[in-house]
Amino acid sequence: MSITALDGKRFAEMVIQGANNLAVNAKMVDALNVFPVPDGDTGTNMNLSMTSGAKEVKNNVQEHIGKVGIALSKGLLMGARGNSGVILSQLFRGFSKAIESKSSLTAKEFAQAFESGVETAYKAVMKPVEGTILTVAKDAAKKGVQAAQKSDDIIVVMEEITKEAKASLKRTPDLLPVLKEVGVVDSGGQGLVCVYEGFLAQLKGEELPNVPTEMPSMDEMVNAEHHKNVQGFMSTEDIVFGYCTEFMVRFEKEKTDKFPFDETDFRNDLSKYGDSLLVISDDEIAKVHIHSEQPGEVLSYGQRYGSLIKIKVENMRQQHSEIVGTQTPLVSEQLPKEQKEFGIVTVSMGSGIAELFKSIGAHAVIEGGQTMNPSTEDIVKAVKQVNAKKVFILPNNKNIIMAAQQAADVAEENIYVIPSKTVPQGLAALLAFNPSTDAKVNEASMNDALNHVKSGQITYAVRDTQIDGLDIEKDDFMGILEGKITVKDKDRGKAAEELLAQMLDSESEILTIIYGEDVTEQEAADLTQFVEEHYSDVEIELHNGKQPLYSYIFSVE
Repeated sequence: MSITALDGKRFAEMVIQGANNLAVNAKMVDALNVFPVPDGDTGTNMNLSMTSGAKEVKNNVQEHIGKVGIALSKGLLMGARGNSGVILSQLFRGFSKAIESKSSLTAKEFAQAFESGVETAYKAVMKPVEGTILTVAKDAAKKGVQAAQKSDDIIVVMEEITKEAKASLKRTPDLLPVLKEVGVVDSGGQGLVCVYEGFLAQLKGEELPNVPTEMPSMDEMVNAEHHKNVQGFMSTEDIVFGYCTEFMVRFEKEKTDKFPFDETDFRNDLSKYGDSLLVISDDEIAKVHIHSEQPGEVLSYGQRYGSLIKIKVENMRQQHSEIVGTQTPLVSEQLPKEQKEFGIVTVSMGSGIAELFKSIGAHAVIEGGQTMNPSTEDIVKAVKQVNAKKVFILPNNKNIIMAAQQAADVAEENIYVIPSKTVPQGLAALLAFNPSTDAKVNEASMNDALNHVKSGQITYAVRDTQIDGLDIEKDDFMGILEGKITVKDKDRGKAAEELLAQMLDSESEILTIIYGEDVTEQEAADLTQFVEEHYSDVEIELHNGKQPLYSYIFSVE
């Protein structure tokens, strides 16, 4: 069997098969995360990201491969979660950009598209690290180009790409010492190999073990509790555009002769009716997604170009009420709130931490962070809900910063991403915000505040490992100081005391203790008493953060 031309329909099948294979192996990819903390989520993030792209492709299957690529890029962009998901979206953004004008691909064009994807992904990462998904993608793409110079068979090219991706993955511990120390390969690179394996299997007409024939739905992968948390940053009554409206227009010549269809004009006209607008079209059909208060008017506008098919209108206020467990009275129409000068969007995990952020000025809190990073789309929606001329985003997790930056590129508002890597950094940055000064001054002040706080966490180990000179056993409590594991103990209280001993010194003034859902008030009080007895000059602030996974979060200023 030989394939010398790749069209959109076959490529769509490759994408779906790649997403399915990644979904089956997501837990295995999660398990490769270097640190033995309970928030290893590379596989989960890549799975959700790729599934978002595959879902968009499944809804836009057509012969023209360039248009299928556009759908993949759009779906990945909005669904991207975590650094691994964002990098994956950038790889296929560059791939799709290279093929957008092509109706089909030759082997050389196919290989060159992978190289274009690598170039785009490297540009998106400020300080690329070798021994990661980037290296695996780069090595595989280079091998693909070499293969395409010798063969015009796309299967042969994909075989070489997949083979080299696996070989490069095995080499990642030689490039990244921490991987060799722990004895694993790069988790993001493994996720990419899963995608490529799916691509190759589809091209060869082979079935991969345990891969479902139907693509898993987002609802199957995002559990109901997380869905509730993500929606929790706003109240039902704050939803400005209440109807999620999706439909397709099948163009009719007699109508387009009268109203010639132009996608840009069509999109601009529809933008007057609401937000969260996506428009994708080809020569026969336009697909629309929009949140609007006047779905009838939106449908009437679309009908001027042809007949309407696959119409779906959902009341988001009712959906939101059901998700968050409230029965807020529905309103038929709401006028947009007056736009604020500044808005703050922050990410946190735990209702107590969310309330803490709100109490010091955050306008929207997306509950997420560990185990479930918010997607680009989640962040964009929060930004729009804030309804401000200038919006500051505090990710509070190093794995969310890239998604926040991508949201800043997608959203139309003026957005400033403050690269906070921890909740303490986010709190410090927010306290540095001054609404009476301009955005640039605030950006500088908030960034500076990140450097004046020490961050520590207490969590537990999910597996045995040896890292940073420590022999860690499953269920040990670990103290993490500025991202590095420095303490381990069988007793949570002793681990906390030892970590605080490393964080506190003669210059320390304020200690903030945020205790999690697994810590009792008495335990937190005992730890507070320990600090008072041993560090009498330090002022203590105690908060019940109700966060999962992390027993304590410490901030020292």
